[in-house]
Amino acid sequence: MSLYEIAQKQWKRAAELMELEPWITTILSEPKNEIRVNFPALMDDGQYRLFRGYRVQHNNILGPYKGGIRYHPSVDIDEVKALASWMTFKCALVNLPLGGAKGGVEINPKEHSDTELMRVTRRFAHALGENIGPDYDIPAPDVGTNAQTMVWMMDTHINSTAAHDRFAMRGVVTGKTLTTGGSLGRDKATAQGAVFTLESWAERQKFDLSKAKFVVQGFGNAGSWAAKLLCAKGATLLAASNSRGSVYNDKGIDPDALLAYITEHKDPAGFPGAESIPDKQLWQIKADVLIPAAFESQIDEHNADDIDVKVIAEAANGPTSPAADEILREKGIRVIPDILCNSGGVIVSYFEWVQNRKNEAWELEEVDRKLRRLITVAYDATEEIGNRYNLGEDTRSAAYLVALDRMRHAYLERGIFP
Repeated sequence: MSLYEIAQKQWKRAAELMELEPWITTILSEPKNEIRVNFPALMDDGQYRLFRGYRVQHNNILGPYKGGIRYHPSVDIDEVKALASWMTFKCALVNLPLGGAKGGVEINPKEHSDTELMRVTRRFAHALGENIGPDYDIPAPDVGTNAQTMVWMMDTHINSTAAHDRFAMRGVVTGKTLTTGGSLGRDKATAQGAVFTLESWAERQKFDLSKAKFVVQGFGNAGSWAAKLLCAKGATLLAASNSRGSVYNDKGIDPDALLAYITEHKDPAGFPGAESIPDKQLWQIKADVLIPAAFESQIDEHNADDIDVKVIAEAANGPTSPAADEILREKGIRVIPDILCNSGGVIVSYFEWVQNRKNEAWELEEVDRKLRRLITVAYDATEEIGNRYNLGEDTRSAAYLVALDRMRHAYLERGIFP
């Protein structure tokens, strides 16, 4: 089953439960626009290399398209379509006036200098042209991209369009550096949102999160921030991994020390505060919380039965396969689904966009307060509708029900032009 087929299966289960109008199901079954561009970029050796990029705009019934740009060698149209679809429902779930999109370039950023990445980014942004814009489609960082990438995209777009409203055009992308119009809290937003959802779960379960033992799979931006935020509350990080290896310490791992070690050595193996373990063993560690924060389809029918935790907080997009979902439900393991758990990133991206449009700069406390409110309301709505439909541990379908209900009302009220 392809990634897009998995994404389709997830939301269509909810569509069947709510008896969604067939014509709305038909519209949501395919993206509105699929853009593929092939563009040259100058390499440091003086040669030109051709790159392929994508931008998929899934749906904009609720507002402008919104979604990240991924730089990774495995990027393809199927993956980008799935990610764009998830963004549509994520924005609807947390009640943002935004639609869903996603983009990417087939490139391994680790194999290129900053100068080459700058040229690739500028050429990609120029190739996309008017397919992006602050009132139409607003990209953001994703795997393999960062704030600097977004600044290059913004600058290219501004210099390729009308010059009179340059400051208003800063909102063409989010996730920028603070000096170029970014928002406080954006760097930790995905993880902060995940932690807020865990707090909501813990409150309902009467579980003391400060005593939690947790595991992070994918110690990148979201994973490392989640570890730091949870440890600051008193929780204990037992194990963590990245694409090169996994480490474990039953007495606890200092996330700041581990991040510093990985920043210097890339591979967590050899970190003095923990022992190296096989990657498959990471899934077998008994803990309270598991945070998959890497790529799609990491939890499947081969390892789901090994997992022994109370709750899984999906900081990554699509980390759990449909087969694994069934196994986890049967085991009574609560899953905080990705479109809810990791929505902090797009929520704070929305805040950045609003700040750019108003030419404002909010304090971190205001950003965190507004983020907590939006994501907690979405969590409560997911719980409420799950209870109404008697879904038990099927929180994923519950989250999609909330999102689809909002989109359904928009379609029924607006109709189809002409």
